[in-house]
Amino acid sequence: MSQNYYQKEIETMSAEEMKKLQSEKLVKQVKHVYENVPYYKNLMDEKGVKPEDICGIEDLHKLPFLTKADLRDAYPYGLLAKPLEDCVRIHSTSGTTGRRVVAFYTQHDVDLWEDCCARAITAVGGTKKDVCQVAYGYGLFTGGFGLNGGSHKVGCLTLPMSSGNTERQVQFMMDMQATILCCTPSYAAYIGESLKEQGYKPEDIPLKAGIFGAEPWTEEMRQGIEKTLGIKAYDIYGLTETTGPGVAFECSEQTGMHVNEDHFYAEIIDPDTGEVLPEGSKGELVFTSLDKEAFPLLRYRTRDICVLSREKCSCGRTLVKMAKPMGRTDDMLIIRGVNVFPSQIETVLLKEGYEPNYQIIVDRVNNNDTFEVNVEMTPEKFTDKVADIIAMEKALANSMKIMLGINPTVHLVPPKAIARSEGKAVRVIDKRNLI
Repeated sequence: MSQNYYQKEIETMSAEEMKKLQSEKLVKQVKHVYENVPYYKNLMDEKGVKPEDICGIEDLHKLPFLTKADLRDAYPYGLLAKPLEDCVRIHSTSGTTGRRVVAFYTQHDVDLWEDCCARAITAVGGTKKDVCQVAYGYGLFTGGFGLNGGSHKVGCLTLPMSSGNTERQVQFMMDMQATILCCTPSYAAYIGESLKEQGYKPEDIPLKAGIFGAEPWTEEMRQGIEKTLGIKAYDIYGLTETTGPGVAFECSEQTGMHVNEDHFYAEIIDPDTGEVLPEGSKGELVFTSLDKEAFPLLRYRTRDICVLSREKCSCGRTLVKMAKPMGRTDDMLIIRGVNVFPSQIETVLLKEGYEPNYQIIVDRVNNNDTFEVNVEMTPEKFTDKVADIIAMEKALANSMKIMLGINPTVHLVPPKAIARSEGKAVRVIDKRNLI
């Protein structure tokens, strides 16, 4: 296929040129942060590092890490690196625990973020001839605004739908002949279900591509969405803390996501020791914002587990690739001493012919962990015969035991019994009081 670039010079830049650009930006950024963020200056002073010690990317390992705990401790203005009057917007994480994390943006920051999202839209074949339906939430969540701005930069007709009101989503998709859909993968799957229920076949749907992120999803789920909607489904990665979606994006090769490394420098570290690992190693992903003005994070620990690769890509981009995150160090469940990732459950369900509509419920009774998985039956598998349900539950529990090493209690529930997500799906309910 012919290759599409939004900023070809940067997206195809040689490794040597990129390293030089990153080094120049890092030196300026460290000075900017040290002089304007007392919180981070204290962290550097504690580690005995001064701005003049950082002469390029090769010195990055000398800097201290930042974690989500630091962001909460510094809330609301403690990590702000620009005067408030220079800031034009905030975004915030969903705040499931503790204080919310708030990120600040200057107009320059917004422009660079929208460029990153424009690269993602262009990489899936987006042009000014496309109609881009943005069904991520608008508001404090970064998804809607990021892809909305990127769509504008590409020149697409933008449908700012936000999440929810699926009936209206379907109406506008068909009436306006939307060609690109941007939302969470779980919501894309739900829209696909809704279209199917209304009698639409994949060939009736005008979409050609989807950009889905903000929550984990498996290769099997991708194939299911592609089949239902008749599209190519692409991944996008981002964090509110660094900017939002567009930190990395998938291209036509679909073998990982290109990191916009002129703006974000990626490292892989050992999550236990903090040691930087060589290319190709699996470990925790760490990002440094190279040119964000208002809220620049240096060596921010994402908690995502993945691998970086510089293997040549057929799309022509030279930007380093990150694998789809293989789980998180902070949402990994330890159940009866075994590490369990929700993505493993999803993999089993899809292989066994179920949809990825499930909920994991963990509790502790008499000092023992209980581990239950509620799974929706598909319409094809639905039955009200108790003996059949028990047999299906037993078979599914056995498949999960093979994958996980421990035996869950599986409950099959009727189709649509588990609440659908219009934002991020709530997959885990952990009732244990673990301090």
